[in-house]
Amino acid sequence: MTHAAREITGGVDTHGLTHHAAVIDQIGRHLADRKFPAGIRGYRDLLDWMRSHGELTVGVEGTGAYGAELARVLTATGVTVTDVNRPDRKTRRRKGESDPIDAYAAATAVLCGRATGVPKVGTAWSRRCGSCGWPAAAPSEPATRQ
Repeated sequence: MTHAAREITGGVDTHGLTHHAAVIDQIGRHLADRKFPAGIRGYRDLLDWMRSHGELTVGVEGTGAYGAELARVLTATGVTVTDVNRPDRKTRRRKGESDPIDAYAAATAVLCGRATGVPKVGTAWSRRCGSCGWPAAAPSEPATRQ
């Protein structure tokens, strides 16, 4: 199997200004992680970076909040996106809280089947965000902040 054909799982810890992404292989080995700016250019860079590691499935924390636009962009490009709940308080206390740890945890949750949430994208998302100052674009036309 070539590097480009390798199946990988990505995870993204989302925040208001930046998103931290990580990729793991089919058996959960950590391959790489990196921070990207929140915004359409950052989302495209994140997607290109993840795809450079192989065939992609992604888990995104907070697809109803900070990760909503990212989930829309990924879904519009044909990537399978799973909504991942942030780790519970007990896990965060035990492992510590950091962006790379949370991004790898999101990827692992998808890989092992613990995360199965459907991302909050599409027309309902467009209506909600259209009323709060975000443009409501079609999924093929990712929205940008005004």
